[in-house]
Amino acid sequence: MAYRLPKRARETRPPNPSTAQKCDTVSVAAGPHSWASSLGVRRSMQSNRPRDTQPEVLLRCSLHHAGIRFFKHTRPVIGVRCEADLVFPRKRLAVFVDGCFWHGCPLHATWPATNREFWQQKLTRNRARDRTYDRALVDAGWHVLRLWEHMSLVDMHRSVVEELHAIECTSESR
Repeated sequence: MAYRLPKRARETRPPNPSTAQKCDTVSVAAGPHSWASSLGVRRSMQSNRPRDTQPEVLLRCSLHHAGIRFFKHTRPVIGVRCEADLVFPRKRLAVFVDGCFWHGCPLHATWPATNREFWQQKLTRNRARDRTYDRALVDAGWHVLRLWEHMSLVDMHRSVVEELHAIECTSESR
């Protein structure tokens, strides 16, 4: 049986914003200076998650099930603003699971037709930022592994395990 608040408490609660009447125009819903070209685009972009995406969660579950331990969503190097999706501090490996659209997958990257100039600048900056972070991590002695969201779980799992094994082999030979 579900718990219900007493009637007096229900009456004094503020209304739920998800049940409030939604506006159909961007200018009212998003403000007069919204970056979105339509309300649908705005809702779609707001629903994109910066972390805990499905490919990332599946990879974490798969690695954890295999007995491989890691940190999630941490900065590998102090002073470098990037936050890796998976971090293996003892092996000094940072793993990123990148979205095809946001990070410019060579196979699936597309340029939006609406607001073309804005999106080209935005996505170009994203790619440049990724390269800058990769260089900063490598300069600090870290290995960087970038995986794409379109990869199969088996391929992502295999890539991480192979990279961990390669790092282990190179560290033993020293």
